Amino acid sequence: MTRKISIAIAFLTGLGMIFIGSRFLLSPDIAEAGYGIHFNEQGNYSFHYIKGIRDLFSGIIICVLILGKQIKALGIILVTGTIIPIADMLIVLGKEYNGIAQAMPHISAIIVCSLFGTILLMNKSSAPKK
Repeated sequence: MTRKISIAIAFLTGLGMIFIGSRFLLSPDIAEAGYGIHFNEQGNYSFHYIKGIRDLFSGIIICVLILGKQIKALGIILVTGTIIPIADMLIVLGKEYNGIAQAMPHISAIIVCSLFGTILLMNKSSAPKK
């Protein structure tokens, strides 16, 4: 049961990453405000597009691994992928105009990825019955 819940939450996380990535690509100003940084320099959305592609790719990978039933690979990606929200959180908290509220999405991602990735790596799927 824990394994199924972990997979479902990972799938929702993947869909969320697809949404966030798409938002950075399609509505960069709105996405920037929700991310907790102020970066746009006179209409230059290069950062937004880089972040959008990274998040879109991450979300697609998570969903593809789940749909392909590659659960061990999913666990590895989730655990090692925590480096991304950790780095993002440190960047956000490094700005004097940000606080814990702007870091919460990143903290949530760290918890979800590390917790459920670890559960998936520790949980062995039961062998098919003959």
